[in-house]
Amino acid sequence: QVQLVESGGGLVQAGGSLRLSCAASGGTFGSYPMGWFRQGTGKEREFVAVISWSGRRTSYADSVKGRFTISRDNAKNTVYLLMNSLKPEDTAVYYCAARSTQYYSIDKDMYDYWGQGTQVTVSS
Repeated sequence: QVQLVESGGGLVQAGGSLRLSCAASGGTFGSYPMGWFRQGTGKEREFVAVISWSGRRTSYADSVKGRFTISRDNAKNTVYLLMNSLKPEDTAVYYCAARSTQYYSIDKDMYDYWGQGTQVTVSS
């Protein structure tokens, strides 16, 4: 069983930056694609970014492309999401997720393990 714990959320002004972390335990982290998703109040959970198990491949939602960067450190069992130029519409609970196959996906229904989420609030 894989446990995921997010951290790094908080309140930031528009234009600011935050770095989210997701620490994994259990399982074999280095073999899992990892994704970040977010859910705003009253909205569906949506894809933000994904990274392959090796870190060589990444994909981003159009709404965050050029502003967010996903990365991972397999030696530390941790995946990161660096968020720059934050906008009020980025306000949401951010979740990391792990998929227990080698193939990554932008579909949240393809992920097997989820963290509890961390709140990001961007003020205008």
